[in-house]
Amino acid sequence: MIPVDASISSSRRFETASMAPTISPMPVIVVGADTPVGLSIVSALIEPDREVRAFVTDAEVSVSLKAQGVKVALGDVSDPSHVGRACLNCFSAVLVTEAARDERERAFARDRRTVLEGWTEAAREADVTRVIWVDSLGDLPTTGIDETAVVSPEEVDDVAAEVVRLDDLANL
Repeated sequence: MIPVDASISSSRRFETASMAPTISPMPVIVVGADTPVGLSIVSALIEPDREVRAFVTDAEVSVSLKAQGVKVALGDVSDPSHVGRACLNCFSAVLVTEAARDERERAFARDRRTVLEGWTEAAREADVTRVIWVDSLGDLPTTGIDETAVVSPEEVDDVAAEVVRLDDLANL
């Protein structure tokens, strides 16, 4: 176990023995957790000290994720108010853009760009500190959030491991 500086607030402890400082796990939400890559990210994030949330549209997937201890929000990915409520009190939001363009029903926005703009609005309004996009197409909206990263499945062998690494960093 890596020693932790006890003088730092327990809600944001920084590891002192690591070359790259990391924070202790804080709430993270995966929007699009019911996509194949989203499911692998959720599985990689699950650990005893980390609160993992998932935003899904598939009720069957929500049952499976709840059985794994994940807090699940079921809603329409194209409704920023649904996504925003699910993001409240999360440190990080992992936004899997496949959910903005796959075959699922989207009642509030039909095109990918509008859905993604809604997600950025939702993350900002929920005071999310860090956004990690999982995207292979590019043309992402500006989040207005200082700590923003993009993980491209075409450029990274293990997307889930890279998302976990980015989420664990003290700063992006």
